[in-house]
Amino acid sequence: MQELIERLLVELGEDPKREGLVNTPDRVAASLRFLTSGYGQDPEEIINSAIFNEECNHMVIVRDIEVYSMCEHHMLPFFGRCHIGYIPRGKVFGVSKLARLVDCFARRLQLQERLTQEIASSIKESINAEGVGVVVEAKHLCMMMRGVGKQNSKMVTSAMLGSFRQSVATRTEFLELIRHRSD
Repeated sequence: MQELIERLLVELGEDPKREGLVNTPDRVAASLRFLTSGYGQDPEEIINSAIFNEECNHMVIVRDIEVYSMCEHHMLPFFGRCHIGYIPRGKVFGVSKLARLVDCFARRLQLQERLTQEIASSIKESINAEGVGVVVEAKHLCMMMRGVGKQNSKMVTSAMLGSFRQSVATRTEFLELIRHRSD
């Protein structure tokens, strides 16, 4: 990968031997390996180690999980927040595992739409949840730094599964609770 990055620097018109760029290929390669480390992770392994039996059938919400990913079209970052709600059927997650699950899918070249769906589907399937809602709000540098240059635009995607899709009341409760700001 370092050789490719060095070649890229040359194609951009830079001198990879210049003092400030000498170690750039190594740094960029390490950075890209970290930013795409989700390919080497198994979402099931992440969450299956922290599923607990609990007779709970009310909505569980984890709000404002930070998301950092890279769009697959331009390999530029997008970042924002992810909100997750689910209604369990006798099994709940350790809360930190939901954040780790978000990172697992976000640390791949992504589309925000797919990222949102992958998170929701993984949660629903792993504990057979009655319903799952996931909302991701993100700013995309490909829109901000290049192209149309819209600095304040934000993309919002949602995936509603099970009772979150079927019941207007459940969906509305979830959306109201993630809007509520107590901090």
